[in-house]
Amino acid sequence: MQIQAIRQPSRRRFIQGLMSVIALSALPFQLLARSTKAFQATKLETVQAELFGDLPIVDSSDISLDIPDIAENGAVVPVSVSTTIEGAEAIHVVIEQNPNPLSASFKLTEFSVADISMRVKMGKSSVVTAYIKTPTTIYKTGREVKVTIGGCGG
Repeated sequence: MQIQAIRQPSRRRFIQGLMSVIALSALPFQLLARSTKAFQATKLETVQAELFGDLPIVDSSDISLDIPDIAENGAVVPVSVSTTIEGAEAIHVVIEQNPNPLSASFKLTEFSVADISMRVKMGKSSVVTAYIKTPTTIYKTGREVKVTIGGCGG
């Protein structure tokens, strides 16, 4: 019977690992992050330009936007978006009257189900629009939501 010794980490391996961590931390974080210009935008037109470029935007009845007509508390408004549109690449939720209209952005893969649920903040009554991005077209649907108690500083 032969007993193998447990390998102790060597100083060389420790230094190699340390150098790897230092090299990774030197990379600019912008290489790892996605564009945030759409989230920082304060106007609906800027959000649309950043997210969709020149793609056409059309209304669609194939999008289900489930949101209450009256939100008693704007700090926690439940939103659900689902669609049966083929080739959906992303779902975006925009609240026009918020200080920053883009509230959420979800990228989808070919294996994803185009069905999301979340809670958003609404500062005041506004139109909430769900956009579905495909390679060639942007589909949208929207609903007016009345807010009785503001959630974005109101």
